[in-house]
Amino acid sequence: MDNKKFLTPEEVSERYRGSISLGTLRNWRAKRIGPTYVKLCKAVLYPIEELETWDQKNTVACRGAKRFSMNGGE
Repeated sequence: MDNKKFLTPEEVSERYRGSISLGTLRNWRAKRIGPTYVKLCKAVLYPIEELETWDQKNTVACRGAKRFSMNGGE
C-alpha cells in the first residue's frame, strides 16, 4: 500500500491521465478553483484525501446506474 499523502502537480496530472495539464492546475490555483492544495514555500502539494473528495464532488451519476449492483448482478 502506498503511504504517500500528497501529490505534486506533475503527479496530479498523471493521476488524471494528462487530461488536467500543469497549466490548468496553475490557472485553477490562481483562480482558487479546482482541488484543494497546500503551499509550503514554493512547493505546491495536493493532499490525496482532498483529491478523492474532489473526485466524488465531480462524479456524474447516470440514470440507469441504480439498476446494476457492484457485484455484477442486476
